[in-house]
Amino acid sequence: MFSLISKTIGFINQSIAAFGITAGVAVAFTNVVARYAFDASLVWATELTIFLFLWSAFFGAAYCFKKDAHIAVTVILDIMPSKIAKIMLLISHTVTIVFLLAIAYYGYEYLFLLIELDERSIDLWDMPMWCVYLVIPVAFFFAAYRVGEKIINIIKTPHHEVVAESEAEQVLAGMGVGSKNNDNEHVKNLNDMVKDVEKKTGGML
Repeated sequence: MFSLISKTIGFINQSIAAFGITAGVAVAFTNVVARYAFDASLVWATELTIFLFLWSAFFGAAYCFKKDAHIAVTVILDIMPSKIAKIMLLISHTVTIVFLLAIAYYGYEYLFLLIELDERSIDLWDMPMWCVYLVIPVAFFFAAYRVGEKIINIIKTPHHEVVAESEAEQVLAGMGVGSKNNDNEHVKNLNDMVKDVEKKTGGML
């Protein structure tokens, strides 16, 4: 059941993020063409573009929690013993999930305020604004679900395996230069250089 829920959330996040950015670009491009080629700007295009990008960004960010694609400074984790690193990861993920659930809850409460005030879009055919702001509780709840999955995985994973490879090491692996494949002196120097750069940049290579 949880596997089905995870796949469903992933599909929703990907679909809305992809559709939002594609449709937003299409609407913005159409408006530019209409304005400069036909001198007939679409009054609703700007607001619709903003809302589409908004939904795309929020659901895209929620999807990034599954892929660990958010920026993370891991320089401290890299120098800590694995047991302490695991505890630190659990604490940071717990703080993250609490924050995400709080935003989701207050975003849900805000919807009722919008419904009560009957706030509506000016340009988008009098559309209720709660439809737009629905993205906040839904996207943040999906993100919290992903972080919950990460917490469970961290708990189940042995402490010596819990710290994933750094982004730079993943890039090297993609080039066929894995950390285990370091017999060649050139590869050793390359790995040392990458680790040195990571220290100087706080792990944000």
